[in-house]
This record gives sequence, structure tokens and C-alpha cells, in this order.
Amino acid sequence: MSAASPASPGLSLWRATANPHPDRPPLAGERRVEVAVVGAGYLGLSAALHLAGDGRTVAVLEAETVGFGASGRGGGFVVPNFARADPDQVVARLGAERGERLLAATAASADLVFDLARRHRIACDADQSGWIQPAHASVMIPRLKARMEAWAARGRPVGWLDRDDLVRLTGCRAWPGGWIDRSGGVIHPLNYALGLADAAERAGAAIFERTPADRPAREGARWRIGTPGGAVLADRVLLATNAHGRLDRRLARSFLPLTVHQIATRPLDRSVRARLLPGNQSVSDTARNLFTFRFDAAGRLITGGMAAVPLGAERRVPNAIHRRMARMLEIEDLPPVEFAWTGLAAVMPDFLPHLFELAPGLLAGIGCNGRGIAVSTMLGRAVADHVAGRPAAVSPEGGPEPVRLHAAARFAPNLFLPYGTLRDRIERAAG
Repeated sequence: MSAASPASPGLSLWRATANPHPDRPPLAGERRVEVAVVGAGYLGLSAALHLAGDGRTVAVLEAETVGFGASGRGGGFVVPNFARADPDQVVARLGAERGERLLAATAASADLVFDLARRHRIACDADQSGWIQPAHASVMIPRLKARMEAWAARGRPVGWLDRDDLVRLTGCRAWPGGWIDRSGGVIHPLNYALGLADAAERAGAAIFERTPADRPAREGARWRIGTPGGAVLADRVLLATNAHGRLDRRLARSFLPLTVHQIATRPLDRSVRARLLPGNQSVSDTARNLFTFRFDAAGRLITGGMAAVPLGAERRVPNAIHRRMARMLEIEDLPPVEFAWTGLAAVMPDFLPHLFELAPGLLAGIGCNGRGIAVSTMLGRAVADHVAGRPAAVSPEGGPEPVRLHAAARFAPNLFLPYGTLRDRIERAAG
């Protein structure tokens, strides 16, 4: 088995296999709209699509190209729940009314993604095949059963999987039990973003690439956003830059940035492919050092991981997570790495998405915590609902609270990785 170095280090699988798409010009001159959106990822594009569908005039400003950030760099997992917040915790934090509203919208977020892909005929290998979460150790089984039951009580298509079920569905013998949400699935994440952009433009939104935005400033009754080639005047602004945003200091200090490394192997032999994930689900276990895997449409295995030490991680981590995948899936001759890339996620202290109103008419959405495809799409629709005066899944809050000692705390997810890996091993060994 050889991990091998990818032919094009840093090039994502998704960028290499993206559909043909237009080169959208940068903004030139001045434009007046009802809503300006900064950032052309899932959140910004979903908001633009739903706002334009309501008849609003919308301009989207993207510093690079559509899906350049996390929206084109993930694993393509469509997961309709929260990374580390269960329903009872959400209700305890937000209260019954707000909490249940958020839970209902999040539970239906994968349905929203796949419905948009179907309705707008987005060619993105969308497969609502299900998402599986196995317990990395027996100690997690009671918590996972409670999690599954909480979502089942809200009418979700979920079910419990014992060890034999997991072997049959995943081909992996490492897990004692887990659960499945059949509304989840897999998608080509960049092609989904590109398709959302096309749909938003057909609905009337204008999208400008290579248009970095200045910090919004009040100009009379409107907001003005300067760009190198012009400016946008808008009644409302949505900052949809997530972990890449530096337009508001408070927002930048409200989350912990997490760099995630992703790899895709060369396509597997058909006999091995038939044993693993025959139903084409996606898998994310409960380990602190999370193990995930799925296939793309060509039969490449995709997984991800983190680095405790950033220095040299681009060379070191792809080989390490390739070895882990070969061990977990018992593949002696796992094909070498074909693509290796990184993405940056915004992790909120409570692991929940947020919609902040930084000033009257200035909104910022953030914090999908590794659930970006489904939750960001849902959050974009919530923005349109709020602007239209409809009940929104996520109610705008005041300014964000800064993470304490943010300058040091932002390194915490990586620095605690060795400790988390050790805890995972101890728990597995305990049975």
C-alpha cells in the first residue's frame, strides 16, 4: 500500500471535476439593490436564490470565485443535524419555541438540499442515500440511542443499527453500533454551489466574482460596500463569509477556525467497492479524532482529518489519514492518494448556527460547524424568511460574544487532538 503524493497538491477533487461554468466578471460601477450578499458559498447563494425568488433585487460579491472557500473544499456529506449538540441541548439553550423551530428546520435541511438539486436540475451527483453515525466505542452507544430517539420523536426517518447492520451497510467491522438518518446523503459540493449560483441568477440575482468587499458603511438610509471597481448600495447586507470573514472584528473573534485536511484516493477496484458502502451512504463516527468516509461517483474513497501541528501538515497529514482509512476499512492495497486539499471551518462554542444583526440592516450568518451543505442552505432560506417578515428558522441575535482569550483559543481544536486520539484509543480498548 502506498499513499503517494497527489499529482496536484492542494487541488481539490471537486475543483478538478467541476462542471463547466461561466467566468463571472467583477463588479464595475455602482449598483443599487435591496440586499447585498458578501460571499458566494452555500449560505450566500441560498440566501440570494430565496431572496430573488421573493422578488428582491440582490447582488452577491465574491472575493474569489463561486464555492472557492469551504463550500468547495469539504467532503460532500449532507448531514441534517448538529456536530455536537443534541436536541435536548438545543432546547435548553434556546428555549422551547426557538429551539424546536431550529430543530425542525435543521432536521429538514437535507431534504431542502436534495429538493433544490432536483428542482433546479443541478448536476451534482446528489444521492439522498442516508448518513450513518457509528459509535467509535461501546461507551457511546447510550448517547447515540438517545440522540436517535430524540430525532425519531420529531418524525425523522432514523433507525438504530447494530454491529451486523453496520458491517452490512458500511463494510467496516470496527463499530459496535450506531444510527442512520435516511434523509442525509452525498453530493458533489462544488457542483452544488455552482448550480445554486446558476439558479440564483435565473431568479434575478447578480453575482460578481473577484470582487473583494470593503467593510459595509452607512450612507444615509442605505449601506455602502466599496469594491475595487465600484460599489453597491443596499437596504440590507448579509455577510456570508463564514470562517473567511474579516469584515467585522466581533464576528472574527466569535468562532474557532478549524483546518480540515481531505483526501481522495484513485478509484477502487470494483470488487472492493462492492464490499464498502453498497448503498452509497456517507459515514462519520463519534471519535474525537473523527473518522469519515464516502465514495464519489467515480469510485474514489474520500476521508478527512486534522493536524495537531500545522507545520508541514500538507505533506504529513494526507499520508496519515490514508493509512488510517486502510486500517479501518481493512484494505491491504488501498489505492494511492490522487487529490489532497484543505478547507477552513468556523466552529462556534455552542456548535450551533447563528444569524447576528451587527447593526440595523447588517446581518451575518455563521457557524455550521462541519454541517455546511445542509445547515448553510437552511440558514440562507432563513435569511430570506426574515427579510420577508415570515417566521424564520433562525432568529437574528445581537452582536456575537467573543471567544475568551481568542488569540490562544483558536489553536485549541488542533492542540487537543493528541489528547482526543488517546481518549478514543482508551475507550475502544475498554470495549
